[in-house]
Amino acid sequence: MAQGLDQIVDHYVSPAADVVSKIMFYSVPVAGVAFPLIVIWLIAAGLIFTVYFRFINFSLFRHAIGIAFGKYDEAGHKGEVSHFQALATALSGTLGLGNIAGVAIAVQTGGPGATFWMILAGFLGMSAKFIECTLGVKYRQIAANGEVYGGPMYYLSEGLKTTPLRKWGAFLAVFFCIMCIGGTMGGGNIFQSNQATAQLIHVTGGHDSFLYDKAWIVGLVFAILCGLVIFGGMKRIANVADKLVPFVCGIYMLAGFVILAYYYDRIPGTFGLILSDAFSWKSVTGGCIGAMVAGLRRASFSNEAGIGSSPIAHAAVKTEIPVTEGLVGLLEPFIDTVIVCTMTALIVVISGVYTQQAHDGVALTSVSFASVLPWFPYVLSVAVILFAFATMISWSYYGLRSWNYIFGRSKTSSVIYNSIFCLFTIFGASMNLKSVVDFSDAMIFAMGIPNIIGLYFLAPEVKKDLAAYRKMRNV
Repeated sequence: MAQGLDQIVDHYVSPAADVVSKIMFYSVPVAGVAFPLIVIWLIAAGLIFTVYFRFINFSLFRHAIGIAFGKYDEAGHKGEVSHFQALATALSGTLGLGNIAGVAIAVQTGGPGATFWMILAGFLGMSAKFIECTLGVKYRQIAANGEVYGGPMYYLSEGLKTTPLRKWGAFLAVFFCIMCIGGTMGGGNIFQSNQATAQLIHVTGGHDSFLYDKAWIVGLVFAILCGLVIFGGMKRIANVADKLVPFVCGIYMLAGFVILAYYYDRIPGTFGLILSDAFSWKSVTGGCIGAMVAGLRRASFSNEAGIGSSPIAHAAVKTEIPVTEGLVGLLEPFIDTVIVCTMTALIVVISGVYTQQAHDGVALTSVSFASVLPWFPYVLSVAVILFAFATMISWSYYGLRSWNYIFGRSKTSSVIYNSIFCLFTIFGASMNLKSVVDFSDAMIFAMGIPNIIGLYFLAPEVKKDLAAYRKMRNV
């Protein structure tokens, strides 16, 4: 069955994927290095919002942590999940293979200096997350049964009615939803299922593994587990995410600290190398611009700041003060990029294996782990599989809310979507994915075009809301 799907993909999806990918990832040469316009679009938004909101990513960082852990919670507020659960659900959608495989590739292609630019992009992305998550709550809709419907499609269609783009809001909302559904099925589902399956087969013997020619079995198990969670709605997804995300992050970070402790004498030199390489002009692709492109691109692709996915999860929070969830949202890029991605980059650089061209992606990170203890790759495999599962359940919710916006909110409509999602999980485990992934990645980043347009036009009202909140809390 998977081979038949691969033939369909090769004949019909691949040509479309090539065209869409070339459009979405069109690059301009900067000092001889290809710089994707979509990355410029996302990073520029982060920089502009950081300045516009007077470096809110630093000034209210500590206050945001207090909100996330319930310090300012008030009983009786409408919503489905707590601030922490909303953050965990959104994080489960961004924390994943990109933090493990993508970061390794960024360091390998851009050099150690890519780490610096990745961290910088993470800080800038915090401001973009603030505004989009605030708007996600402000323009959400709550059904009679308590279910919450929110995200860019609502603040684009409703919020833009009072702006010069009032005639375009509905179109931008539908465009966002179409891109989100496509990206969900590909990058948020098929890719995760496929890579988790590949990692499981690898650690159980590779070609000699019982699962080598039975990948669909792993896909079926993933589909059943996903179904048990996603058919329960946002509350069940959040209940799983708020336990799974801290657990898997804890495993990964603990393993990382062990490696850093083993190489403790190399830490000062590693930071020096990262900083010197970040601003090195000794060569083009290995110097400042090459490191900048690799780092900024990886950070943008990892934390999804400005893409518009996270506001869908954050909209379900129990609060009547939208700014509070915007502040919680800004913690997301910090955890995803500044902490987790940086940990991966440090491990790859400090172990020295990033210079080995024989490995890339997960394999490169795995070799870095194994440089300390031979069995550490098994720890990495557990992290990969759990990260992939967490990504799948959160992206299923993003796709569902986009599906509901276009096809209605009936129970039947939701069941149809969730069933399709689980079916794609089975197929994805054994499919040939390159074209599908390229296509879905392009669709995911296409979400950022209408979303950021909306953010620019709605930023003034968020600034007023923030000023009122700061006065109320005296912060």
